[in-house]
This record gives sequence, structure tokens and C-alpha cells, in this order.
Amino acid sequence: MKKTEKLAENLYLIDDFDLNVEERTGTYVLTESELTIIETSASPSIPYIKNGIQELGYTLEDIKYIIVTHIHLDHAGGAGLLLKDCPNASVVVHPKGKRHLADPSRLIAGARAVYGQQFDTLFDPIVPIPEERLIAMDHLSKLHLSDSCTLTFYDSPGHANHHFSIFHSKLEGIFTGDTSGVFYPQLLEDNIELYLPSTSPNQFDPNKMIASIELYRSLSPKYIFFGHYGMSENPNEVFTQVIEWLPKFLDTAQQAILEGDTFEEQVKVTANLLINNIQSFLNDKGIKPTHKVYKVLNLDMEVCAMGLVDYFHKQQHSN
Repeated sequence: MKKTEKLAENLYLIDDFDLNVEERTGTYVLTESELTIIETSASPSIPYIKNGIQELGYTLEDIKYIIVTHIHLDHAGGAGLLLKDCPNASVVVHPKGKRHLADPSRLIAGARAVYGQQFDTLFDPIVPIPEERLIAMDHLSKLHLSDSCTLTFYDSPGHANHHFSIFHSKLEGIFTGDTSGVFYPQLLEDNIELYLPSTSPNQFDPNKMIASIELYRSLSPKYIFFGHYGMSENPNEVFTQVIEWLPKFLDTAQQAILEGDTFEEQVKVTANLLINNIQSFLNDKGIKPTHKVYKVLNLDMEVCAMGLVDYFHKQQHSN
């Protein structure tokens, strides 16, 4: 079971074993002059990050920046807990997310509403971050990590309004969090690249997502670094697949809303239909329903279904 892998010069990926699932959520380590990590996952993942940093020959005192692409708990939930043991680090966040890391009460309430009794197991503890240790990065702000490595931040809504993406000057790659979707490396051994939209609640907006993906395309990146999970060397394929799947996801949810009476029923029907559509797609490529990728896909489609149904409910109320 690989825990830490080298992706490129001065760039490593730690598997966070989010939800105890391999290759679901990752933390990137940039071993530049200013040691930097991108994404922390939730608090139960912090021991894996600490072990990974140690495995790479560094200490927690060496970390200068902890960057989170957005404040969803599977990306930033563990930031406060990790920071407690990183005395020289600051947390870098989108301006719209900063106050929620300083006072995570709304994040906690929102997650408890979704996850109920599972909340403590999945996310606890969520530790507030002192304001003086938070850095907000606006659109086109830059962070210099070494003479040869500068990070440029881009506002990239669609998955969430408190989301930025980070272009790495030396590698010409971009850390896209969840805005450019989810990569399923479990299928690579079958010679299949699969990239699907991430439509989780509660700020999913398909038009903003497409606009952000077009922004990525304009940067001509050589690599996409996903929050879930790993690196793609085929950005154009990423963009093409996500934009092709997005209307299918929307159509599926609209169909499910007609079939279900309650929000919960609509989410359940949406998730089942999404999995059926993806299963049909993968069956045609020779992937059996017992393939390990479905452990991740089933989890992802439950969350995607919530965001899709929530989006259409909001559209109805705004009209």
C-alpha cells in the first residue's frame, strides 16, 4: 500500500486514506525552499500527513505554508489540528473561506446536518485557526516558494465559491481542488482514464464550473493535480470528459426530482441513476461491477447527488 509517491521534481503526494479509503484524498508536498503542503483532508488523515512529512526527511517545524483549495472538510477540516504542531506555518485560504477557518462553527453545523452521527468519526476535531495565522489569497495573487517556483492563485468557483486553484510555475501544472472534477486512478491499470464532475453541496454551479475549466484551459497546463486523487498528464482529456459528463449529471438529477417526493428520495434516486449510468459506461469498457473503483464511486455519487438536487431546488426557489 503506497503512502507517499514522487510525482515530479520537489513534488510528492501523500495518501490521506480519507474515510479509510485508499487513493481518495491526497496531500501534496512541495519541497521547495519554503516547504509547502496543499490540502490537509479531514482530521483523521493528519497522522498520515505527519508520517509522510517524516518519510520525506522533514519535520513539522519545516512547514511554512499549508494551502487549502477550499474549506470543505475533506480538504481543510484537518488544517487547524495540523497547524497546532507546525509552529512556523500559516494557512493559505480563499478570502471567502478565511472567516470559516477562524470560526468553524458553521462548517461543523453544516457537516453535522449532512453526516449526522457519523460526523465525529469522519471529521472530529475541527480546530479553529488563529486569524493571525491565516493568509487570504485573491485572484492572481502570487506566493514565491523558491527562486524557480512561484504559485499563482486563481479564483475558480463552480464546485464552491470559496475555491481557488494554484498554478505551479516550474511544473506548469495546476492544483484544481475539486473544480475540474475527480480522477479515478484505480482504473489506470485497466488503461482507462475517468474524470467526473464533483457536484457536492451547497454552492455547486454548473455555469461557474464550466467558466473555471475554460480558465484552466487558457493556462495550457501540462498537469492537473486533483484533490481526489493524484496527477493527470492529460489536461485536455480532463476538461473534455468533465464538460461532457456535466450535462448528463444535470439531466439525471432533473429526472430524479420528478420521481421522488422528498429531498432524500430525490437524492437517493439521483445517486442510483448516476451509478447506473457510470456502470453502463464502464461495462462497455470491460469493467465489472465488482471493480475496486466502485468503493470510491459509490461514495462520490451520494455526495454529487446531494449537490445536484440542492442546486435544482435553489433554482426553483429563485424563479
